[in-house]
Amino acid sequence: MADLLWDDVRCLFDPDLMGALPDVRVSDTSVEDWQALLDLVAEKGWKCRYSEGETVFPVPRAEAVLSRPADAECPGLRVWPSADVLAIFRFLAHDAVDFDVDLRELQGQERLDVFCGFLREIGRRLGKPVLMDPEGDYGHPVLGFDVEADRVVLLADPKAAGPNGEPEKR
Repeated sequence: MADLLWDDVRCLFDPDLMGALPDVRVSDTSVEDWQALLDLVAEKGWKCRYSEGETVFPVPRAEAVLSRPADAECPGLRVWPSADVLAIFRFLAHDAVDFDVDLRELQGQERLDVFCGFLREIGRRLGKPVLMDPEGDYGHPVLGFDVEADRVVLLADPKAAGPNGEPEKR
């Protein structure tokens, strides 16, 4: 059974309402959590590409990436959990796993199921919530992987519009 039904959440995947690139995060992480994520990508066989600037490299150990000098260019890891869905991880800090997805790629039940499955895999591996905020609205998640429920759940009511036209929080 699907975690979320497209007809119930389609407005949360509207690029005009939510921004095309919502922010997805796992808070309170460590270098070990980042490494667990890199290991998960490899174990699942998800296509990926690690780069520093325009230069592509083999995926390094998390400790090596996160110990780079503060003024070094921010490395990125592109991960495709399916051919048509891309997540872009940025190694900004050890204490938060941050990544973007493009809502234009996440239209319809099939893509929503891929996305929810991706969040579930990450959340289960790290044992932590994986939250999605509207683009530029950090700290106001609309959905996410709930560790206790072991599924992706709504954290805002997609049918109720707040004062800015954004979904109200539950």
